[in-house]
Amino acid sequence: MNSTLSTAPKRLDHPPRRPVAQQPRRVDLLDRVALRIGLALITWGRRPRPVESRERRANRIEQQLSRLDREHAAERSLRLTVPPR
Repeated sequence: MNSTLSTAPKRLDHPPRRPVAQQPRRVDLLDRVALRIGLALITWGRRPRPVESRERRANRIEQQLSRLDREHAAERSLRLTVPPR
């Protein structure tokens, strides 16, 4: 019974472990500057948008209402026309 256990293949480590020959790379000034610029760009891109002014909002609502009126008028005119026989 011992003979069958000794012929079993040994387990391999996956992934294979390699000795660490180098020390971890230190972060130099250029890397720090790049990191700061990247973070600044991300925070600038996610900044809150300026609040819409009352005049601009009123214009937007007025445009939406006029568009709805035009759509209703077009729909009404299509319903009132008599299809040809």
